Amino acid sequence: MLNQYPAWKYVIIVAVLIFGALYSLPNFYGKDPALVISPLRANEMNKEQVTNIKQSLDQATIAYKSVERVGEKLLLRFDNTENQLKATDKLNPLLENKFIVAQTLTPSTPDWLRAIHGRPMYLGLDLQGGIHFLMDVDMDAAIKKEKQRFVGEIKTSLRDKTIRHAGVNLDQDISIRFRDTEARAKALSFLSSKLRDLQFSETESNGDPYLQAVLREEAAVQVRKAALTQNITTLRNRVNELGVAGPVIQQNGNRRIIVQLPGVQNPDEAKDILGATATLEVRLVDERNLSVGEFVEKGRAPPGTRIYYERNGNPVLLRKEVILTGESITHASSGFDSRSNKPAVTINLDSRGGSRFDNFTKDHVRDSLAVVYIESKVKTKLVDGKPVKVREKIEEVINVAVIQERLGRRFQITGLDSPVEARNLAILLRAGALAAPIEIIEERTIGPSLGQDSIDQGFNSVVIGFILVLIFMALYYKTFGIIANVALFLNLVIIVALLSLLQATLTLPGIAGIVLTVGMAVDANVLIFERIREEIRVGNSPQASIHSGYEKAFSTIADANITTLIAAVVLFSFGSGPIKGFAVTLSLGILASMFTAIMGTRAVINLIYGGKKVKKLSI
Repeated sequence: MLNQYPAWKYVIIVAVLIFGALYSLPNFYGKDPALVISPLRANEMNKEQVTNIKQSLDQATIAYKSVERVGEKLLLRFDNTENQLKATDKLNPLLENKFIVAQTLTPSTPDWLRAIHGRPMYLGLDLQGGIHFLMDVDMDAAIKKEKQRFVGEIKTSLRDKTIRHAGVNLDQDISIRFRDTEARAKALSFLSSKLRDLQFSETESNGDPYLQAVLREEAAVQVRKAALTQNITTLRNRVNELGVAGPVIQQNGNRRIIVQLPGVQNPDEAKDILGATATLEVRLVDERNLSVGEFVEKGRAPPGTRIYYERNGNPVLLRKEVILTGESITHASSGFDSRSNKPAVTINLDSRGGSRFDNFTKDHVRDSLAVVYIESKVKTKLVDGKPVKVREKIEEVINVAVIQERLGRRFQITGLDSPVEARNLAILLRAGALAAPIEIIEERTIGPSLGQDSIDQGFNSVVIGFILVLIFMALYYKTFGIIANVALFLNLVIIVALLSLLQATLTLPGIAGIVLTVGMAVDANVLIFERIREEIRVGNSPQASIHSGYEKAFSTIADANITTLIAAVVLFSFGSGPIKGFAVTLSLGILASMFTAIMGTRAVINLIYGGKKVKKLSI
């Protein structure tokens, strides 16, 4: 019989509607002012520290809604921004150098919705407010650092080959001085074959033979690209420490990076974290002097050594020679040691770092190595009520391990307390350091009120367009128009649910995509209804007209939507930022409208007219 759906199709439609209602619901609960407390480096928050935080807030009579653990972070919710700011001032001195206290806005979704992974969609900077940074990467510093690495490589290579030289200097380029032309010729032949990224030429100065080494242009391009990529990765890891939802970190040109932090309310704090420079050094533990405490009391270390401290405050005596730096690390991953089944970090080195490490460790089996973390950052502190920039340098030993065997380009760090510490250390080793200094050349702070204005205007545009379409459809197509209006409403619900489930970031262009989708969704119904009216005009029965209308309009609707979907895919592939947001909402809207405008309206019409003797349609 015409115009009757089997039960399974109704089950699918009802399931989709329940899904849409559930996963769009979190967007109606609003957001709470909150603090996200994140471990700094490999620190781990324990129950005692959580208790201390609660007691500090209670003693200061600062009211808070809840305190909850989210992975390795602690989330504190407040009723208003006033208590949020008071809590920030109270906790910052308490947790300094161990944890990061970041102000943000967090969804107030009820627990039962979060249990089924119901979360609101992210809002972009233009809707939620926040901070926009444009950063410039110092490429000259990156090139200079690469040249300095080559200076060390040249010295090591010439020493290994027993080629005598009178010094390697770095000015604009690298110059190697020799005492005779024979040594220079040997060095030229050897270095040219080994260091292909350098272009060597013979020169004379004050009667002495020299080799001049210039970094090739193609190698310089690769250094700049690597510096930009490494800085983006590092910034992304640092943004994670801020607890920002839906951040944007992307390349802008050949040397600039855009960082957008929606919901972040303290620009000085964000700059302190993003602008910090960090590096790693591997040094040998000086085990010739066993009583480190004596040197700590004296306040001075033996010649060629220096006193460092572990995170727990224990002093360690290390030799000044740097064996390895974080620049040589190409990859680090956390896991478990196959022999002891204890947490470990596996590290891969580049060829130069691997060669040096191999030569060093073959002579130092059973000696201890220490990984030193060095961070330099500028913090904003209040002095006499005025913000003052203070530069701080943190140097601490994050791991001490015994060399069990000769190590090459791949080795393990063991002796870690927990898998959490291993994972944090792996992240730190992978992208703990900026490859080149960055400078913030543009900064914009967008207030929540401006973001709320954008939300209101975007919401109003959707509502006004939606109401006008509803009125037109109801007046022009009567009962069928009302059915189309219901489908249009469900279309919006499904779009919001999909955006929330995918944790997409909604921006103003994204709202424009939704508005466009509203028009396209009703356009499919207009094609179907006009087909039905044509069938009635040529004398077909109402039931046959409904069936033919949907059958004949389908190909036209599919063609129109598929071509638009192709355009959306192209926009997503080649666009960036807001363009991608527009493409995502448009694509989801097309898929949702195909479902509601064809399957959804047909189901309702079948319920009303299917299997009945109908003389006239209200269309």
